[in-house]
Amino acid sequence: MKKIYYLIISLRPSQWIKNFLIFAGLIFAQKLFDFSLLIKTIFGFFLFSFSAGSLYIINDIKDYEKDSIHPKKKERPIASGKISKQEGLIFALILLSVSLYLSYLLSPSFFLILLFYIGLSFLYTLILKEIVILDVITVAIFFLLRAWAGTLLIKVSLSEWLFICTILLALFLALTKRKSEIFLLNNSANCHRKVLESYSHDFIDQMISVTTASSLIAYTIYTVAPETVHKFKTKNLVLTLPFVIYGIFRYLYLVYHKRFSDNPDRAFVKDVPLLVDILLWLVCVILIVYKFK
Repeated sequence: MKKIYYLIISLRPSQWIKNFLIFAGLIFAQKLFDFSLLIKTIFGFFLFSFSAGSLYIINDIKDYEKDSIHPKKKERPIASGKISKQEGLIFALILLSVSLYLSYLLSPSFFLILLFYIGLSFLYTLILKEIVILDVITVAIFFLLRAWAGTLLIKVSLSEWLFICTILLALFLALTKRKSEIFLLNNSANCHRKVLESYSHDFIDQMISVTTASSLIAYTIYTVAPETVHKFKTKNLVLTLPFVIYGIFRYLYLVYHKRFSDNPDRAFVKDVPLLVDILLWLVCVILIVYKFK
């Protein structure tokens, strides 16, 4: 039973929160309460999560030596030896194969996006993660593919606003993750990942400032854009802006005050103020977009 537990932990279920982006298309296409599409999207969420989790295991196998001396990553099941690299690889390949097969049955277009995600993940693991700037752009594309996959499941087009807001927010998250890694590893950062020596504190702070401002501006313009007002038949979406502002600033506070410096992604499941803010934003969006009174 312990082996099964550690195999599940190796899938990094705490990271699956990123995959909730799959629901973005469903919400903003005003189809959240279409039961058949909701069930289809839920299945898509789990298939994407299992596929991404399998890739995490393969990445852990590749980075076994580096992770074993990392102050936090050494606790992962493969790096710590709780499961062998062979056991992890067999489990990952079986789960990935089953997930791909089921995703094809669910939606051929969703399957193609998932296949592209997997291919790009391998390319990222082998090459792109060590190329400065391109590494964070690739991470942002991963987020975009999640949102795009969700729209393909329900057969709606990926709007330009979902594209812009997703990729800017994803860049913001990727850059703050790099910032946290530099915080945690300090002078030994380049020993764990060579690309980190190319990210000085000043350089990464400038990029975070740009993406922070760009994300807020893009979302603000989206809420008041004529096509948005026409689509939802209301100007009230701008009322959700304070939640977005607070959420971004709260996340920056957590990163820069090192509370979640080892893994800022934990903030989305551990920080109560941020969780409440996200929940309130979601409730307000649903009330406004679906015109509940």
